Amino acid sequence: QMVDDPSAHPDLFPTEKAQEKERQRLFRIIEELVKWESTTNETVLQQARDEIWQSWRYTCAENADHPQAKELFDRYKLPAFHDPFAGGGALPLEAQRLGLEAYASDLNPVAVLINKAMIEIPPKFAGRPPVNPEARTEKRLVAQTWKGAQGLAEDVRYYGQWMRDEAERRIGHLYPKIEITAEMAAERPDLKPLVGRNLTVIAWLWARTVKSPNPAFAQVDVPLVSTFMLSTKAGKEAYVQPVIENGGYRFTVKVGKSKNVEAAKNGTKLARANFICLMSGAPISGDYIKAEGQAGRMGAKMMVIVAEGDRGRVYLAPTEAMEAIARQAKPGWKPENELVGKCRDQLPLYGMDTFADIFTPRQLVALTTFSGLVLEAREWVQSDALQAGLPADPKPLRDGGTGATAYADAVAVYLGLATDKAADYSSTLVLWSPTRDQAKTTFSRQALPMTWDYAEINVFADAAGDIAVSLTGISRALAQFGQGSGGYALACDSQTQSISLHKVVSTDPPYYDNIGYADLSDFFYVWLRHSMKPMFPGLFATLAVPKAEELVATPYRHNSREKAETFFLNGMTQAMHRLAEQAHPAFPVTIYYAFKQSESDDREGTASTGWDTFLAAVIEAGFAISGTWPMRTERGARSIGIGTNALASSIILVCRPRHADAPTATRREFVTALKAELPVALAHLQRGNIAPVDLAQAAIGPGMAVYTRYTQVLDAAGKRLSVREALALINQTLDEALAEQEG
Repeated sequence: QMVDDPSAHPDLFPTEKAQEKERQRLFRIIEELVKWESTTNETVLQQARDEIWQSWRYTCAENADHPQAKELFDRYKLPAFHDPFAGGGALPLEAQRLGLEAYASDLNPVAVLINKAMIEIPPKFAGRPPVNPEARTEKRLVAQTWKGAQGLAEDVRYYGQWMRDEAERRIGHLYPKIEITAEMAAERPDLKPLVGRNLTVIAWLWARTVKSPNPAFAQVDVPLVSTFMLSTKAGKEAYVQPVIENGGYRFTVKVGKSKNVEAAKNGTKLARANFICLMSGAPISGDYIKAEGQAGRMGAKMMVIVAEGDRGRVYLAPTEAMEAIARQAKPGWKPENELVGKCRDQLPLYGMDTFADIFTPRQLVALTTFSGLVLEAREWVQSDALQAGLPADPKPLRDGGTGATAYADAVAVYLGLATDKAADYSSTLVLWSPTRDQAKTTFSRQALPMTWDYAEINVFADAAGDIAVSLTGISRALAQFGQGSGGYALACDSQTQSISLHKVVSTDPPYYDNIGYADLSDFFYVWLRHSMKPMFPGLFATLAVPKAEELVATPYRHNSREKAETFFLNGMTQAMHRLAEQAHPAFPVTIYYAFKQSESDDREGTASTGWDTFLAAVIEAGFAISGTWPMRTERGARSIGIGTNALASSIILVCRPRHADAPTATRREFVTALKAELPVALAHLQRGNIAPVDLAQAAIGPGMAVYTRYTQVLDAAGKRLSVREALALINQTLDEALAEQEG
């Protein structure tokens, strides 16, 4: 986007051979740059920065006579970067690493805070040593140099550890160890070497319950268990064996392979949301379970205790004492926000209407304790920062402060994010994975699905879900930040923003109706707001994440699919128009798009609804598509990609404002141009090793490049050819080109 192709400089590369040689040299830099280990490789990063600067100086020289040359083409200063749909912040962060001042904006306060944590805060305190007393009193033979945000990262680790230890001091009694007794070992010979030892509990596994529908057992809370399997690892197999006795039942744990694998695998589940009564064998219908849940009669029973042994997990039968301790927890606060949108798909059917309903009392106590300690830690950081010599400037971080107050705010941001990460492991939507012997996260996919059995993690177990583990990951990442240019993260509506003015723009916008992140972000927002609002009252002013302006086509917000599509089209058109008007004139705007959905239409052929609506917005905004390229952007093993038709590639649209004098074309002229140009473009894509599943979508780009070079394309009746009709013609031409290749 910012480095010229060698063909742009025939004076330096006069032949195609010379141009190709230079092109391959640039490609080799990219090949090194995209490697994960190059994230902190200053040699590779500097090579890329040098190429950007060289191209920028050429650009400035070529535009020396531009009317705004002084403002737009300063050879000593690179233009800044802006992503108006910043989300998780990948694009602004990489732009910053490449030497550009980075601006990130988003409607979502959670996204804004994440971007502040990555691109805004680290450079502000780059090069500072830590302020914690341990670091200040530690004597070294050679004074340590704190590069980038390493000092800040060390403080996050230190004060985070204090926060974790203080929380354990206050509520650790709710998370006891389990003693292995001789009585336990009598039924389990594998436990004999552990008798007398107190093991750390990793998790407590629970099963939701309802009253038996059989009148003979109407007072028994029977379990709804999706699987009795605990571990399927070779040599470590374990499963739950329920025992019916004395008019009730209890859970035992068996090690080794089950004699009835199918029964163990299925638990008490029949199919979908239907179960079988453990006591009587009577079926429990989904409707009955929903009715019980909505009446407030769905409960939970401890099924298994998972402890940490010398060589892995130790699965134990529950004890009355352990279950009683769990029920002692009394949270002083809980998030009463109602579940909305994507969060309401299933849970309210079972009586779970608020976020508080998806946490156990013990989980609520832990998360509220951590949230409160964020603010206590902040006060301690501020005091230590003053002692360490930081200015006694009362200006907070949100107002641009850099003194002790702002530094305390900065550390608190990361502690708050660590609490949020802990929440991802601490809900009743967390499943236990028998194949991996560990808990999953709440968001193993982008939804809040109903769970029948769940894992309640020990937040003090030094394992996944322990806030100390989250803080370790955060501090390690933070230590790598802060060595680039400055950054700014802002809460802003993409349809009205003026941040893009004279900036390089690259963005990954919302994907039509794919995922409503605002709905799902409420899960994290309710906890962040609890600790962050005192420091960022404006950012966390609303009770929930703003949703009305989120540019996704969600029918439930607009009462119909047609109205939702109109909202998306109009909003995205306005957002793209802001980019077309404001982006730096020397550079194209690059847009990532990765939505996949085909719909059949007998009259117009197959067209992708996501592409159709999004491209219409891009074109209506005044952009022409000058090129496309698919890019691998996701890990193949990510949770959403396992067993789902997840996107393999993103397609990058390269856009420039369409010329005001662009001509009009007839449908015949458009088709003729397609047939002449698309086969060549197709061959080019195939040489780029495009995955076959992505080829049809990738080929849309070159086709739309033809379509958008015209002001409009008219059919024989003088009617404007729609984007949908153009896509159908592009797909038809693509099919013909592929058929010709196959002979």
